[in-house]
Amino acid sequence: MTPNHNRMTSEQGFTLIELLVVIIIIGVLVAIAVPAYLGFTKNANQAAAKANVRSAIPAAEGYFKTNSSYTGMTTAGLIVLAPGVDSTLTTQVGGVTAGDSYCLQDTKSGQTYYYIGGASASRMTSDAGAGRVAAGTCPATLT
Repeated sequence: MTPNHNRMTSEQGFTLIELLVVIIIIGVLVAIAVPAYLGFTKNANQAAAKANVRSAIPAAEGYFKTNSSYTGMTTAGLIVLAPGVDSTLTTQVGGVTAGDSYCLQDTKSGQTYYYIGGASASRMTSDAGAGRVAAGTCPATLT
């Protein structure tokens, strides 16, 4: 019998070198996979926050059409109008004339996006979130 045949029929198991090689290969694979996974997670959170804000915009405009003002608009009310809106959305109502503007904001795992709509969207042209979804938070006051 050959030495390889004897080794294969015995119950000795793997050598230390073989185990170390497997551990090193697994370590390299993990070192590649973890940063890629974290990048995918960050992109997914950004997309989720933006999508939640975008899906609430038609509901906010529908609220205005029904009530002739944004006053009294809440996240719960927007969820009724658009069931796809997530409860993590926050609403802010204000404006030069009370209730003529709104800001929608959502945060997912540290990624925050907002949208300014209504009359303030046209007045606040210097604000990145006026009329489009932008990174950041709603301004303290809507003017």
